[in-house]
Order: sequence, then C-alpha cells, then structure tokens
Amino acid sequence: MQHQPISATERIVSVNGIELCYETFGDSRQPALLLIMGLGFQLVHWPDEFCQRLAERGFCVVRFDNRDAGRSTHLPGAAYTLVDMAADAIGLIDALGIRRTHVVGASLGGMIAQVMATRYPSRVLSLASLMSTTGRRGKGRTSPWLLLRHMLSRGARTEQQAIKRRVRGFATIGSPGFEQDVNEIRRATALSFRRDPDHRGGRRRQFTAVRAAGDRTDQLAQITAPTVVIHGTADRMCHYSGGEATAAAISGARLLLIPGMGHDFPPGAWPTILDAIVDNARRARHTAGASEGHLPNADRPG
Repeated sequence: MQHQPISATERIVSVNGIELCYETFGDSRQPALLLIMGLGFQLVHWPDEFCQRLAERGFCVVRFDNRDAGRSTHLPGAAYTLVDMAADAIGLIDALGIRRTHVVGASLGGMIAQVMATRYPSRVLSLASLMSTTGRRGKGRTSPWLLLRHMLSRGARTEQQAIKRRVRGFATIGSPGFEQDVNEIRRATALSFRRDPDHRGGRRRQFTAVRAAGDRTDQLAQITAPTVVIHGTADRMCHYSGGEATAAAISGARLLLIPGMGHDFPPGAWPTILDAIVDNARRARHTAGASEGHLPNADRPG
C-alpha cells in the first residue's frame, strides 16, 4: 500500500524495497537523532513540541513511520522480524546521508533501537531505550487484563470512534502520576486515523515480529553505545522490570525510573526524559567528533 504525504513537511524515501515516510525538525547541520515509535503507532505520536524541544537542545530530529504503520508501506500477508525493521531504520539514515545517529526508541521502537545498536554498532552514537524490554520471559510483562482487552478490541470505523477509544485507552495505560494532555491525544489520534485508517493488520504483523524475536539479553550485552534506559514505575503495558532487565544487560547503561509514569509521554515528565536523552548523547559526543552524521542540505527542514 502506498500513500501520499498529507503534510508539507513529510517526505517519502525508498528503503529495502518499501517506502518509509519521515519528517525532520531542527537544523540539518546538527547531529542527527532518530526517533522510533512503538507498536501500531506513527511518527505523529512523537509530540511535535517534544521533537522541537529536542531540536532546540542541538539535534536534527528525524521521526518516521515504521513499515506497516502510517504513511509507510503496508505489507499484507508478509512476515518480517525486528532485524528487518532495524534494517529499515538504517536504510533511512543511509538515504538521508547520515553516517551515525543518536537513536531513541519507545516500546517496540526501543526493541528496534536495541537491535540497531547490536547489529550496526558503528552507526549508533547513543541509545535511549524507553518503556521497552529484552524479550526475556517474565520481564516487561503486560497486565493480563490489558492484554485480554487488547486482543478482544475491534478496529475503530470512524475518526470520532478512534478518538474516544484512544482517550479511554490512555486513561488505562497512561501515567497516574502526571496530568494527561487529552487534547494532544485527540489531535494525534485524529491525524493518525486520517493517515492510516486501516491499521490493525499492520499492528498484528508488528506484534508477530516482537513475539518471534525471543530473548535478546545475550545480544544486548554486545552494545557499546552509551545507553540510557527510561521507564515509568506505573507502566501497565510493559512492566518496569523490562527496563531494569534492559539496563542490567547493557554494560554501563544508566537506568532512570520515573515514578508515576505509565506507557505514554506525559508533558510533566518531558524535562526529565529530555535531560536524560541529552546527557546520554553527550557521553557519545566526547568521542564522536566529526564522525557524527548530518542531513544533507537538500533535506534541511523548512
């Protein structure tokens, strides 16, 4: 399935036989920072203001739709792995002329980022793994009630139905210790529905890729990039034991547990998350020097 961008700032690039939709924030001369979103979610689920704040901290931020999400190619009937999804991300930075990048992944995106750091160590300057896990049984488990509810849910048929369900869903998996930005949830949900109204098939295929990945603990021990692991203590979708296991598996990784944060990005937690990402990136900058990647002038954000 092919789509056309609905935003003047979205672009399409061909990677590994598929098309990926991406968008950038900030000065192209700054070090690149790649954001990878989670299961069934799209680039628009990285809040614009969050991306802009990262750009203001000295990065050229790249966010994109994974395969089977948003405006990127959907693959009905296909089977793929986290390795394939990591290869997509590497293909994207290749297409943008980026030699090395800081990588931030949330949930499934954290798993993809971990695979990037293990399989392409020379391309990853630093790694931030958010609300994710290692794949080890019993770590990062989902609340059984939430899992059952997810399995039994049906796809929304209208934009308003999608918004209502997403608001209700984040009331369950969101952060009890922080105020939710319900308007942002509604905005992102409406936009994501317009960009990809038939998303459930892609989400199922992404979930299959996660299940097939198994336990990555041994591979995570190979990561050499400076790493920070960020997780909320109130995460019911991926228990914070997943974050603890991830940090324990990666030599030198720093673990940041945020009290009261769930499986979302509440604005009240942004300063803590942003500081952790930036501080971790600085650990890499001391040795990266001129080897850090930048976007070519042709891809400079307008």
